This record gives sequence, structure tokens and C-alpha cells, in this order.
Amino acid sequence: MKRRNDEQEAGGVSRRDLLKLGAVAGIGVWVAPLFTEAYAALFEDKLLTPIDWAAGNGSVRFRIDGSAKVTGQKIFAYDIRARDLPNWPQQQSHALLLRAGFADRPFAGIDLAILGEDLKPDRVVTAEDLVRDRIAFPPFYGDDMLLPVGKTPAYLGHAVALLIFEDFVRFRYAKDKLQFRDGVVKGGDVSGPLEREPWAGFRYVRVGGATPFDEDLFSTYKDTVLFPSFKKRQAIWPEAVMNGAKLGETGMAHVKAIADELAQPPEDWLVLSRDYFSQSIDTAALEPDNANCWYDPDKQALHMVVPTQSPVEVAESTLQMVAKCAFPVKNLFLHPCYTVGYGSKDHCNFPFYGLMAALYAQGKPVRLANDRFEQFQTSLKRHSIQMKYTMAVNKKTGMIQSFKGDFTLDGGGRMNFTPSVTLVAATSAQSIYYLPKNDFTAVGLATRAIDAGSARGYGTLQAMGATEMLIDELAEKLGMDPIEFRLKNVLRSGMKNSQGAIPAGAVRADEVMLKAQKHELWTGRAKRKTEYEAAHPGKRYGVGFGCVQKDFGTGAESCFAKIEVSPDGVLTMHLSGAEIGSGMGTSQAVVAAKWLGRPIDQVQTSIVDWPELPMKVSGDPYLMSQADQDSHQSDPAWTPSYCSPSSASNSAYYFSHGTRETARVLFEHGLWPAAMSIWSSGFGGGQAAPYVMRIEDARWVEGKLTCAGMEALTLARLAAQAHKLGLVTGVVAHTFNRWQWAEADFTVDGQTHRRPLDGLAVRHAEPGGYAVVARQKVFYPPLQRNNAGVTYYSAIATLAEVAVDINSGKVELLKHHSVLECGNQIVPQLVSGQLQGGLAMGIGHALHEYLPLYEDGPGNGTWNFNRYQLPRSKDVAVWSQHSEVLPPLSDTDPPKGMGEVTMIAIVPAIVNAIAHATGHRFRELPVTPAKIREALA
Repeated sequence: MKRRNDEQEAGGVSRRDLLKLGAVAGIGVWVAPLFTEAYAALFEDKLLTPIDWAAGNGSVRFRIDGSAKVTGQKIFAYDIRARDLPNWPQQQSHALLLRAGFADRPFAGIDLAILGEDLKPDRVVTAEDLVRDRIAFPPFYGDDMLLPVGKTPAYLGHAVALLIFEDFVRFRYAKDKLQFRDGVVKGGDVSGPLEREPWAGFRYVRVGGATPFDEDLFSTYKDTVLFPSFKKRQAIWPEAVMNGAKLGETGMAHVKAIADELAQPPEDWLVLSRDYFSQSIDTAALEPDNANCWYDPDKQALHMVVPTQSPVEVAESTLQMVAKCAFPVKNLFLHPCYTVGYGSKDHCNFPFYGLMAALYAQGKPVRLANDRFEQFQTSLKRHSIQMKYTMAVNKKTGMIQSFKGDFTLDGGGRMNFTPSVTLVAATSAQSIYYLPKNDFTAVGLATRAIDAGSARGYGTLQAMGATEMLIDELAEKLGMDPIEFRLKNVLRSGMKNSQGAIPAGAVRADEVMLKAQKHELWTGRAKRKTEYEAAHPGKRYGVGFGCVQKDFGTGAESCFAKIEVSPDGVLTMHLSGAEIGSGMGTSQAVVAAKWLGRPIDQVQTSIVDWPELPMKVSGDPYLMSQADQDSHQSDPAWTPSYCSPSSASNSAYYFSHGTRETARVLFEHGLWPAAMSIWSSGFGGGQAAPYVMRIEDARWVEGKLTCAGMEALTLARLAAQAHKLGLVTGVVAHTFNRWQWAEADFTVDGQTHRRPLDGLAVRHAEPGGYAVVARQKVFYPPLQRNNAGVTYYSAIATLAEVAVDINSGKVELLKHHSVLECGNQIVPQLVSGQLQGGLAMGIGHALHEYLPLYEDGPGNGTWNFNRYQLPRSKDVAVWSQHSEVLPPLSDTDPPKGMGEVTMIAIVPAIVNAIAHATGHRFRELPVTPAKIREALA
């Protein structure tokens, strides 16, 4: 989940804002994602493969981008050069950034003498140039795009200068001379790091009623989030006054009561306090950050080829940058490509360094691309978090009574998404448990570390992992089976989360735990421990368990989808979401099959220009007042958010909702009436007359539509009839979700339906244009739902079997088994891939991956995979890992986002397994051989 404040907001940009900025500066915006029709002028070969669909069982044989990726086609921006792009100059320039490897002294300039005249850059860009030419980061990214001489770097790796070379050979030799060399970036006298106030702070307090189903005495959802002020980097909270004039005062009175009770608990309470630490890690995305950009001064056109999870944000932020700069730009051509990011390419500042390079490249295309050393030095990291937990449990009943958590996040040198990760960490600490009382406080610090952002997990891995370690230790002290203790306290359907909101639908964490509890790894662990240790002297055997449920979505999810059918039955779909390696394009094509009989034939992603359905945005979807929303929604084209980036595991549920509803409209107003006209043709009402025909009885059978015994009709025949009769053959829809769907009445062809959409346009005849369908009685979820924090969850339980060498401290992961709950799977193979990848990332977090935060960390520019240990196949039990997916309750269960939750439970499962093996509980990640040797010494 993410929330953004006004200064942070860039990804929720509106089409209206985009056009407004363009109008002010006279800039036309053209966004042509790779493989779209608009991009056809750039690439002649069609690289995407139509889906191989088995209509009989509804299975997909391979993903649409699979062949291109495994055969090495140029689908990633990192591979693209100027010569690959028609209409671009063929000469490719190259650029590199010089960065400060220190943050404790002022920057004193650069020394390029080592390059000599032969390797001298063709252009050197400094902060002075940017000031003169009025070039600066968009507000979201903060100040000092390049650091001025005399200022102390805000963080390690702060960029100080850009060097541009017009040929690759000189660029390569110059980079080799400059990289890792002291003295190139000069510093003054040591004065100490900058001291700044924290980026954000939040407090989530809940005191429940007499039962989990009674009204809360106080909660975030019902009442308010608590916010501090800061003075000298210390949080100052409101005064504690029970039933005070301000809700914050009442909330702090409950905070005091919770603290007093934990300090002097009843005799039948067990109170346990523990400190936990989760480290900073690199997302290790396959594709390093890069940009290939060209500023054409003659035509005043800016071309950008970039990898991004948030193409709308890149377009809007680019307009912000060039609107006031000294380089005139009349047209922006943005080409977002397929990428892999794990969050590191969502609101990443690298594309704007590429933009800056283009402006100074003297009319030539310039490529700015990280090597892996530079990627470690600059890419967005997962937040390091220190956690102090105190939990109280009734010793007689085994029921949790109260939970207090304090979180300190290292947000690094630029704010990025630290505020939202901070609040997510606090709201996720509950994990799968019902808490009668909770007080969760979180502060995100501004430090000299590398920027931390929306890395996969988004604060939940850190917080939930620690909760599961604490729960396991409590079970041990209570003498209870760890899974039984969890089942006794699990959050069940209808109960409230730590913010006081009731989660959507059935909560099924208990079911995944019951499955795991019966697994042989768990039931036979005591016997196998004895047998294994007898057969392997010097090794200790253990089995651990972890179970979590994670939210998916941001609380302001929105998307566009367009589906069209040609007269010969070819289906095309345009989506606002970006493909980031998850298989989103493939899965969305399959989602449409429920209504259209087969997957979409041609899929185009990362579309941000939607002239068929011009939606307007004003205000912030998180921070606007209810009165403002009530006023805005009277405008029939207004929406709280334009379109979301691909992040927060949002494609399976939120993007699928848009796709499904768009396909539904096409079916109801295009294919179904076409079928009825065929079935009803002929004397006496045709073959349909003797039967009762209801649209809800329609079924697609092996790609043909039938209903109540009617002749099965192919999509091609239905499409031809729809076009002949002037029925709906194209639909564009827009959705918005604030932990609940926006909805409105829409009238199409005289029929009015209540739909979970806030925008709709239809096309009745090809090549006729689209007409916007006026919405009526629109409903937007109230702003108070922001305080719910989250309502949508998916769950996973994981068992891990380990062997620990007591001499070397090495941990061998022998087996692991996971039980996942994610609703109806769209494409099971993609779910399996996400599960296996998530597990591998979690294993790395638990045992291998670690980045020092400051001077000895990646900010000094010397880190690569020779120092950073990713898990290999031998580390992840690749041939002895198993998983199962909990069956849905029915075929109406929605698919749930599961890209992030899969990586979390394995972390505490491994740490708890090590405790079972060694008798020692580790609370600082990763658990390395050195730490184990020290603990067992």
C-alpha cells in the first residue's frame, strides 16, 4: 500500500494536469509504449506472440512476451541504441554521472586532469549550468539534482556532475580511468553529515470493544491517525487528554493507558519485549537503471526511451522539468519499455538525469546507463527498520491482549516514498492476528544513506517478519504448539484490523495454517530432528513456521482499459498498466476470456493517453477533504486518480477489475444482442422463440457462445453481426478504488446499469468514434476510508526445514513448503513463477543479502555482486521446494494480488527453524554464519 502527500504526489497525475502543463509551455505529449501501433514506426518486427489458448480447459501455454525475452530480442530499454530507432540520428553519445562517495564534508569540485586532452569530455554539466538554465528535479525528488560546490551531499552517492562523450571508445576509456579513483570528486574539511528532521511520522492506535465485533472505543478508521510534530529530530505527540477537545488528545490518552497496562500488567499476563532489525537490501533488478534520450533543437522535440513502472509519472514530471527550462520543448515523445523493477523503477529519479543529459548533448542522442557498481550506488533500496515490540498474552487463555510497536525507518537522503512505507510498516505489524489493543508508532528518518523507496514488500516484510518471530517465542514460553497459538489468535472474517477496518470478504489465514499444520514437515519434525542429528554429527536440524497476510493496492487505485473487436473477430486491448515482468499483459488478456470467449489477441500496455475518455483530476486522493470530493464529483469527467503505476501487487485484482468490467460492457451491448439477433432470426422468432433466454445463462464453450440450447456461435460471426447492426464494438472504461470501488449508473442503448466504474465510453461502429456515456448517481468511497489503511488481503503460510553446521555456522535450507491463498488464479503458471521468485527473494533477505547503510556501504561506489550475496539455486532448495494454492471458495472469488506476500512468510519460517535447530533466537537479519558462530560459542 502507498500513500502520498501533496509534495510527493507525482504518479497520480491527471490527464488534465498533463494537458494544462503542456498548454502553458506549448508542449505536445506523445506516449508510445514499445510494441504499440504508435511505436510501429520505431520497430518493424512484431515481437509479441499471440496467446496460445486451449479453449477446452482455458489454459495458456506461454506468455505473450516469453519468446522475445528468451530469444534475446530488444524489448528492454537497456538494449536500445540510437541506430535501432528510425528517424533518430545514428551517432550515439554516452554519458556518466560523477557522484560523491562522502556525505560528511562540503563538495569542493571535480578534477578531471587524469583524462588528459584525449579523453576530455565533450560536455561537462554542473549545478551551475542547471541553475543558469532553470533545470531542476520535479518537487517529488527534492533539491540539488547536481550538488553545488560548497554544499554537503545529502547522501552518499549524491550526483555532482554529468560528463558527455560523443563516441563510445573515449567514453569507455574515460570511465575506466575515473571509476574508483579518489580525488576526482573533491571534498573540503570534515564537518559532519547534514542533520534534518524526519521525513514522516505516524501513530495507529486502536482500543477494541468488549468483543472483536463490538464498536471500537477508539480506532484510526473511526477516529483519526495520530501525527507528530518534530523538533531536533524527536517526535512530539499531542497531549494525552481522555475525551479531549481534539481526537489526537483522546488517542494519546489511550496510548498512555496501553503503556501503563504493559508496564504493570495483571498477574495472568505474559509480557514480552524484544528488539528486531531488518537490513537494507538492493532489489537486484535484472535491468539496471538507464535512459536513452534525444533533444532535437531544430524541431524542439524531446525523445525519451526509458524503463519505468510509472509511465504517467515520468511524462508529467518531464513536463514539469522542461516547462520553465532554457531549452524550448514543443513536443515530448516518451517510449516506456518492458522492465523489471521490484519497486525500484517506480518513481525513480534516473529518467530525469537522462533527460538532463539530452538537453546538453548538442542535438545528439545520449545514453546514460548504470553499470552494476553504479546501480548498487544509486538504485532505490528496501528500507532498513529497527523495531521494538512489546506484546502481552493471557497465560491462561493464550489470547493476545495488547501489542505495542515502535518502528524507526532509515529513509535515506531523498524522501521518495518513505512516508508511505513508514505508515505501511506500522499498519502491517498486526500480520494475521486479532489485537484487542494496539499502539504502533513509526518514524521515517532522513539520513545520509542511499534513497529507499517502494521496494518489494514495502515495509511489510520487515514488520510482519518480526511479528512472526515474536509470536513463535511467545508460543515457546507458553508451552504451546506454535501453529495452535497462531490459530487461537488469528484474525477471522468480520473482525477488525489494527486500524479498526473490517477486511474485505473471507479472511482465510486460518485455512492456510490448518493445511500447513497437517504437512509432514510439521507433524514429523521432532522425530526427524532426532534422526537427522544422529545421522549428521555436527549439524542441528530444525523446522520453522511463518504465516502472514498482506494487503495489495494503494488505497487510490485507478486504471483505464479499452477493448475492441474487429468485424472478423480480432480482439485488441489497451491498458494503462505497465508490464514489469509479472506477466500482467498475458494475465489481462486471459481475464477478458470470461466475457469474450477467448483471450485478447493483441495487448498494448503502458498507455497513458486516453482521448476516448477524457477524465479530469484535481486534489489529492488521500488528503482532500470530503467537502472537496463532494464538490469535484459533480463534474461528470472528474476522478480522484488518473491511472496507477504497476506496483503494490495491483494487477491481479485492480487491473483485472477494469479489464473484466470493460469486457462485460462489450459483451452485454455488443456480442449478446448480436447473438440474440442471430438466434431470433427467421419465421416465428427463430430457434430462440421456444426457449427462455436470459443473459445470465449465456456460456462460452470451447470458444463459441451458446445459451439454453442455442446454436453455438463463433466470435467472428458475432463480431460481424455486431458491426452489421451498429452495436457496441469498442469500450473504454475507467475505475477508481479507495478500499472500495467507485460506481455509477450508465445508460447504453436505452439500458441503465449500476457499474463499478467512474468513467465509460463506447463505440458503435467502426470506424466510428467513441462517445462518452454520461454517468449518473456517482458514488466515490468516502475520504474516511483512507484511515482504514487496508482492506484487501492475501495470505501465505510457509514451513522451512534447515540444517545448521554448528562449527561453520552455515545454514542449509533442506526443504520448504508454502500454502498460498490468492482467490481464483488467472494464469496458474504466472502465480507459480511469482511464488518461486518471491520465496527466493525472502530466502536472500533471511540469510544472505545485506548492505551497510553508510560510508562502508554501496554509496561509496565499490559494491557489486562480488560483495553482495544473492541466493543461488543451491541456496533455495530448488528441487525440494513445494507449494499448493488454496482452492477458491467459488468461481466468483476475485483474483488477489500475491506478488509481494509470497516473499514474507519464508523469512520468519527460516529464522524460527534456526531457533528450533540451535535453541537460540536471532532477531537481527540476515542470520549469517558469523552471527550463528558467535551465538553458539
